[in-house]
Amino acid sequence: MIGRRFVAMLMGAAALGGCVQIETPDKPIEINLNINIKQEIVYKLDGDAKKLIEQNSGIF
Repeated sequence: MIGRRFVAMLMGAAALGGCVQIETPDKPIEINLNINIKQEIVYKLDGDAKKLIEQNSGIF
């Protein structure tokens, strides 16, 4: 009895499966990602190099 119900459900599912249509979209799929990249550069100078840069600030 359970086997007959299972077969009937399986046949019903197969009959409905033929009615489903899958179509590809006309437009391409668009994925928007908002990504912020922040970069910080930290540097240390010794005293002589710092003085040299301050004296010649126009070239840097």
